[in-house]
Amino acid sequence: MIAFAVISGVLVLGVGLVGAVASAIGGAGSSTYSGQSTFSYTPLPSSTFTQRSPAPTTTTTAPSGPPTTTRPPSTSAQTAPKAVFKLGDHPLHRGDVGAFDIQGCPLPGMDYSPAGQERFLRAALPCIEAAWKPTFQRTNLPYQPVELAVVTSRMTNSCGTVEPGATARYCNGTIFWTPAYYSAEQGPANANHPGKYLGQLAHEYGHHVQWLAGILKAAGQAQYDRGGWDTPAGLDLNRRLELQATCFGGMTLAPFSHGAIPTDVIQHALTDASNRGDNPNLNRDHGSTQSNSSWVNHGFKNNSTSACNTWTADANAVS
Repeated sequence: MIAFAVISGVLVLGVGLVGAVASAIGGAGSSTYSGQSTFSYTPLPSSTFTQRSPAPTTTTTAPSGPPTTTRPPSTSAQTAPKAVFKLGDHPLHRGDVGAFDIQGCPLPGMDYSPAGQERFLRAALPCIEAAWKPTFQRTNLPYQPVELAVVTSRMTNSCGTVEPGATARYCNGTIFWTPAYYSAEQGPANANHPGKYLGQLAHEYGHHVQWLAGILKAAGQAQYDRGGWDTPAGLDLNRRLELQATCFGGMTLAPFSHGAIPTDVIQHALTDASNRGDNPNLNRDHGSTQSNSSWVNHGFKNNSTSACNTWTADANAVS
C-alpha cells in the first residue's frame, strides 16, 4: 500500500505491491526492449494533444465535500497563474486539456543499479515535463519542474525520514526515489522491466500535478475537516487522491505511445500500475488493484484531465 500523511498540503507517500497478478497487456505491433542505447522517434507537433475518446459520464455524481476556496472574478484578460484549492470543480478538470504530444524522448538502455535507475528517470523526466507544461499554461495554473532525489541511505528532512528500502515518496515538489526497493521487487505482477520504472515515475509525477494545481492542499484540508485522513471519510478522499495520480500516470504514458518508445515498455508500465493498490493488512487508502487498473487505463485511453476527475466519481469506482 501507500502510506502517507498530508501536512499543510504536503504529501508523503510510498507505493507497495499487492499480491494479485494481472496478465500482460497484449496487442499488435509490440516490440521487445533489448537494451538499445537510445529510443527516438519522428517529432510530433508540440502544440496539440491527442484525446483518445470522450470522458464517460455514467460513473460520476455531483461533486461532494466541504466548501472550497474560490478565485475572485478576473478584472483583466488573464490573471497571473495561481493555484486553485478545489477538488471536483477544479479548473484542471476542463474537458479540453490532456498530456500534449512531445517532440522526442531519447532514453538510455536500462540497468537496475541505483546509478542506472537514476540515469533512466532523469532522461524520462524532461519528456514528462514537456507533455504536461502546456496543460498548466492552458489552464492558467502555476508550473515548475519536479525535483528528483535518489535515496541510497537514510535521509531525514522536513518531509520526514526516507529509508532506502522503503517505497518512493513525493513531497513538496520532489520525488524521493528508492532504487533498492524497486530493484528488489520481483515477480510477474511487478517484473523488473523499464516499463515499471517509467510507470511508477508517471504516478509520482501525477502527485506533482496535484501539488502544483492546488488539489493536494485542498484534499488535505478536506481530510482535516472530516476528522483526519484515517477516518472512513478521510480514507475515501485518500483513495480519490491516489487514484487520480494513477489516472494522471496513465495520461502521462499516452504521448509516449505514439512511437516515442517501444510498445512493450508502455504495456509493462500499465500492467505494473494495474497490480498496485491497498495493502490488505493496512488501511484502505489507495484503492483496490481493480480500481487502480481501471483508472490507469482510463487515463491512458482518454488522455483528458476531465476523465481523471476521481472527486466526482461514484464510491464504487474508487473502492
